[in-house]
Parts: sequence; structure tokens; C-alpha cells
Amino acid sequence: MPRTLYDKLWDLHEVIQREDGTYLLYIDRHLVHEVTSPQAFEGLRLSGRTTWRASSNKATPDHNIPTTDRELGIDGITDEVSRLQVTTLDDNCKEFGIEQFDITDQRQGIVHVVGPEQGITLPGMTIVCGDSHTSTHGALGALAMGIGTSEVEHVLATQCLVAIKQKNMKVEINGLPDKGVYAKDLTLGVIAKIGTAGATGFAIEYSGEAIKSMSIEERMTVCNMAIEAGARAGMVAFDDVTLNYVKGKPYSPSGTDWDKAVSQWKDLRSDESAHFDKVIEIDASELKPQISWGTSPEMVIDIDSTIPEPKSSSESRALDYMGLKTGMRPQDIKLDQIFIGSCTNSRLEDLRVAAEIIKGNKISKDLKRAIVVPGSGLVSKAAVKEGLDKIFIEAGFEWRAPGCSMCLGMNPDQLDEGDHCASTSNRNFEGRQGYKGRTHLVSPATAAAAALEGHFVDVREIVG
Repeated sequence: MPRTLYDKLWDLHEVIQREDGTYLLYIDRHLVHEVTSPQAFEGLRLSGRTTWRASSNKATPDHNIPTTDRELGIDGITDEVSRLQVTTLDDNCKEFGIEQFDITDQRQGIVHVVGPEQGITLPGMTIVCGDSHTSTHGALGALAMGIGTSEVEHVLATQCLVAIKQKNMKVEINGLPDKGVYAKDLTLGVIAKIGTAGATGFAIEYSGEAIKSMSIEERMTVCNMAIEAGARAGMVAFDDVTLNYVKGKPYSPSGTDWDKAVSQWKDLRSDESAHFDKVIEIDASELKPQISWGTSPEMVIDIDSTIPEPKSSSESRALDYMGLKTGMRPQDIKLDQIFIGSCTNSRLEDLRVAAEIIKGNKISKDLKRAIVVPGSGLVSKAAVKEGLDKIFIEAGFEWRAPGCSMCLGMNPDQLDEGDHCASTSNRNFEGRQGYKGRTHLVSPATAAAAALEGHFVDVREIVG
């Protein structure tokens, strides 16, 4: 019987179907960070359990750590709660024998950046993490899902997860985007079309000409925001792009193990006549640069459009919160801060795109602050080697150390009350980037162009 990629990954890892209709799935890789793991480790301790397979777990702090004064290590964390969470992760990893890239390790970074760049994330794996954006890893032909703290404990103890099988959705993006339209615009465009509940109960497989033409880093951006469409997971089939990305990574197989792995990975694609419960088709050539205007990722418009008339009380509330009015153009929105970073857009390719626009220019004097936060120490090192840091710094940006940073404001990087921010992150909820902060989700290119003017502009006019 023809099967989808999701079905194949599920079947490979199904341990048993239980009487209540749930399944027990074997988990190949568990990624751990400082926010959702302390209670899980304490649960193991109280029950007298240890990890089932310590080597399958990899850890790094990312949410709470500051992006300045990194040379101070733990001493650079001034918030007591944040400091406690990071030191607790250190202690737990040592006690339970889990490898960690700690705050002083050059490999440290956002967990969804570190996993793929190290080869910790591999095709065909089931991957979980106590973070909703674990769907990012599906870009490598893996089944990756975010889990809660109680599930973190369960995976640590059993290497299995109790799960409900999702329905299959295919999002087929054909055609190629114009210059100035990027992976972030594509994924925002999908969410704008189907809504934040459009994929609830589904696992999404992204396919089509546009997806095949993308790099792995671009595919990760798309899969990262599958969760914003309501999906449990997002994924892309294995191909030569995946193969070339994975080859030679520190934790990738080698020698005869590599040959065996590749022979198995080649089947990680949906069969020709596999059934999908829902199919969404999008023409990438018709997409334009996107910008969110409200407080939900589905509240998105084209850069050359205007803010719409609210169709619900939630949209009316969003307009009030954002301090905007129907009929305003994106160009009318005065910006206070610029943030380039997060697990959605902090990889080397993202920084290159933004730097190309920034090069030789200065950011607007009207901005309070513009920051660039690489996704890992290795991304930062590569960017510095290419001179990208100098481009940003000379333009007036602050070049920061790796971390989740302003994406969620669980660290010192936060918006001031009422600030409008062009952000390359993934969520624009009320207060997510700081108390009463106002977030506009955009691509790195749009954020960079906006930094030069102090308001949004159509980046196609710059790169075209």
C-alpha cells in the first residue's frame, strides 16, 4: 500500500498501538534545554529512575541566557531565575550523563540550530524536544515534534513517547518566488491562507518546485513555522540537498555506516500514489514579501497591501493592541527596534541575505536599537570569518552572542512598552517580546531593509 513520508516514519518507530487508540513511539533523538527540563529531571530523581539511553539526549541552554557579556559565562547571567535554570541544566546533565554544549562551549546555541548543524539531527529519525518549534528538524526528512515537560521525563526514562497519529496534509508550493521573496515569506503565506488552525490534527509534508529548489536552511525556516499553522509536525522528503547537507557533520555516520544510512534514507519520500487527507496548493511566483500586522501569525498582509478591516473581535483587539488602523500601509508603521535572529532565521544564510542589503549603509537614526543574534557559536564564527559582523556593526547594528534572545523575551533582550519591532522570529503574540511590545513578523531581508529606513519598505525594490 502506498504510504506518505509521515506514515513511513511513523511505521518505522511504532512500538505498539494501545487500547485507547494512542501509540507508543520509539524516539531516536531527544534535545534538551534549560526551561522545560528541570522538573523532568527532578521527576526521575524522585522516582529513582535514570535515563534509558543517555547518548540519545543532547543538551544546550538557549532561552534564558543573555546575548551580551558571554565571556563571563554563568557570571554574566544577572537574573536569578535564569541563572538557576542554566546551572540546574549543568548539574542535571552531569548527574545523568548527558552531553551538553554549555554556555562556554562554542557549539552552544539555539537547540533547533545546533541539532542540524552538528548532525545530531539526521534523516529518518524521530526527534523530540520540550519546545514547540521542534518541527524545524523535519526539514531533513525526520519526524520532529515538540513535547511538554511530563513527556520530557517520559522520554528520558523510557526512550518512548505516547502519541496520537495525525492525518496527512500536503502543502505543495510550485513555481519559484521572485527576488525579494524568501522562505519566511512562503511559510507566512501558507499560514495566511489556511489560518493558525488550518493544519490542526495534521502532519504537513511540504513539497513542490519551490521546496525542492530550497537549501536545507530555507526548508528549516518553512518547517519551523508548521506549528504556527496548527500542525503537529512539518517535514520535507529526503533528496540530494539533504544528503549533501548531512554528509561530514560531526555526529553523522561515516564509513560503512554512512553507506547503510544512505541506502535507508533514499526511501524517505512519499510514494507516488500515497493518500493525503488534505492538499493545499500555492503558487510561489504569486507570493510577495509578507508582514504580520496583528497578534497572530495568520494576521499577515503583502508588503504592498493595506491593513484590512477587522472581521472579528480578535482582529479588532489586535489592531488596538498594535496601535494600528485599517487602511494603513506597512510603510506607515514607524519602527523602534529590529531583531534578526531566532530558531526561524538565525542561520548563516539568513545573516548573509540581511548583510547584503545592509552593506555600505547606515540604519535609521529613528531606531532605538537593531540587533543581530546568530543561532549558534559556529554560525557566529563562520559569519565573522566572512566579515558579516563588521557589515552589521558598521551600519549600526549590535552583534550579539548566540541564544533565543528577543524571540520570546525570557532574557534581557526585550522590547519597551509600545515599541514596534521588525522581527525575524515566529510568533507575534501580545507581550511575547516584552510587555506590550508590538511584533511584526518578516524575513531577514525585509527586516534589514526596514532598518535602513526606520519603517517597512518593499525589499524587492532593493534586491530586484
